[in-house]
Amino acid sequence: MPHKMTITGSATRPLREYDRYVAFDMREKGSPAAPKGLKKSTFISYTVFVAKKAFNKTGLTKKSIMHEKILIQGEPTLDIPIDECPGEIGIICFQITVLPNKNDKEAKESKDKKEAKQGVSKAQQEVAATKQEEKQEPVAKAAKTVQPEVNETPVQEKKAAPQKKQQPVQPKGTKDVVSFDDIIVPEAFLKTRPNPVKTEEVIEFVKRTGHLDKPLTIEKGTKVLKDGYRRYIVAKTMKMDNVPVVCDYQK
Repeated sequence: MPHKMTITGSATRPLREYDRYVAFDMREKGSPAAPKGLKKSTFISYTVFVAKKAFNKTGLTKKSIMHEKILIQGEPTLDIPIDECPGEIGIICFQITVLPNKNDKEAKESKDKKEAKQGVSKAQQEVAATKQEEKQEPVAKAAKTVQPEVNETPVQEKKAAPQKKQQPVQPKGTKDVVSFDDIIVPEAFLKTRPNPVKTEEVIEFVKRTGHLDKPLTIEKGTKVLKDGYRRYIVAKTMKMDNVPVVCDYQK
């Protein structure tokens, strides 16, 4: 049965091209500690042979292969001439994979967090603007009372009435608004992981509207979460201080 090998790392020498394949050198260090009574393992050098068709699919170039971290899966060989295989062990590559760069991953996470904060900030600005309008309304109404009462018409009163009831927008069905920190999450919910695609859709909805798409269901009095764990996760991600709820009355 053929031997299987898996190694990771970057090329230690420039890429070499042949008729139907390319070759490059890698090396891998041994374990930092050996079993008692045995000598510690050292670096082993490898020469990897990859078919040109498979190599071209990776998008790697002669320069980038020296900097990208790659994973090689293949079989060892000792039958290749030393001038083509300077490494201690030759590897016939069956699969080559470019691994994610740690810096790129951190940069993406930082960008996602920044966009989330911007979405929350925009929602807060909209709420602040609504509150400012509510403060200005009494002043505008006081100015109108200077005019004789005969100048006020039923139409003007109807237009002013909706402005008195302006409140921060909440999803349909909301019965109350509670502090996010007061909600207790059962252990059964904590062991689950909501569908990430649907969770991302709710996050995008909050970014657009400034509020959740539906209220959470909690138990009256204890404030134990009964339904809406996905929206609870979204509220936590978006750092929401208060969340809309409906109560489930338990006998």
